[in-house]
Amino acid sequence: MNFAEMTIKEIIDNHPETRDIFVSNGFEHFKDDAKLNTLGKFLKLETALKNKKYDVGTFVALLDEKVNSNEAAADVTLKKAKTEGAVSMKGLLPCPVRLPILEKIDAYAESEGVSVTYKLEAASVGADWMNAEIRNADSVASLSDIYLSAGFELFFSKKFRDKLDADGSFRNLVETGINKRFTDLKLEDPRGLLSIVALVPAVFMLNLEEQGDMPEPKTWADLLRPEYENKVALPVGDFDLFNAILLSIYKEHGMEGVKKLGKCLIKSMHPAEMVKNAGKKVADKPYITIMPYFFTKMLAGLKTVKVLFPEDGAIVSPVFMLARDKEGVRPLAQAVAGKEIGEILTQKGLFPSTHPDVNNVLPDSAPFKWIGWDFIENNDIDQVIEETMNVFKNS
Repeated sequence: MNFAEMTIKEIIDNHPETRDIFVSNGFEHFKDDAKLNTLGKFLKLETALKNKKYDVGTFVALLDEKVNSNEAAADVTLKKAKTEGAVSMKGLLPCPVRLPILEKIDAYAESEGVSVTYKLEAASVGADWMNAEIRNADSVASLSDIYLSAGFELFFSKKFRDKLDADGSFRNLVETGINKRFTDLKLEDPRGLLSIVALVPAVFMLNLEEQGDMPEPKTWADLLRPEYENKVALPVGDFDLFNAILLSIYKEHGMEGVKKLGKCLIKSMHPAEMVKNAGKKVADKPYITIMPYFFTKMLAGLKTVKVLFPEDGAIVSPVFMLARDKEGVRPLAQAVAGKEIGEILTQKGLFPSTHPDVNNVLPDSAPFKWIGWDFIENNDIDQVIEETMNVFKNS
């Protein structure tokens, strides 16, 4: 569905749940039915967004996320889970890139004459269904052939990795190497199990009107200083990215650092809410907001905010693939990790691709912070996430 070409009334009439998105992102007048039925009847979304200097793709992604989360069971994107096929694939895809990636998978299956069974939900649906399915599986043999997801839960746990290692049927099938922007991060799984296909970076957004005499934070360690207590908004509800932040802080600063992170929290905000409040007078507005790099596209032209890549690197959450080494799976796995899908990830989602031939949409000097495989191998990641989350909540 091309929301950009539709009028605002058409969008809200077809998807009433999207009205909140309009009202909370600068289109308060469409809360009034009279305005919706007059101005909204003729005003196309693309025109309205350009008038406000909003990024069209980002706003459309917010609408997609709302629609997907509201009607996930019916799969309103009309890309329903395939139910028959030789190669099975499951996972989560970020809302801004889900549809174009599904279209690429369909095009690949048609051109190659292969049948693919897939259930690739919007990330907003959450991973509980997939994690429960994997944990309850009788054996590795009963798992799907390919999993595509994000974050550190389950797939990076020592118990699950040991189980896969012992079975030997899953391994990294991607042979293209790593994009030169990320060679220093050493993203290749030393066990050869997972393939990291993209990254979700977390950056700082500074609300300059709230700065006062406070200095600009330059690093993640700066956030833990006393002057930033109750001055920071964190994406606690974005579990994939927030878990990456918790793990990174714990790795470098221990549980004391996690406690200090908890003390700096003024509120938990969804990234869309963070963007909505930028440039507005809001009670308890944070000076520092940690958000996915993707949402900074919505801030173009705002002089009251400043986006910073921390000097010690934007903490990254991995978008990864787990693939079974069997006939028919390798070509699909390589297509999923290929250049075309990599370009979708970076251009539509600002999720930098690890494919070596993709020109990522990034500032030239943007650094990144990855927790590293040594930390993953030497810790029970699921347990660390649970313990750090408890400490954070009780700080």
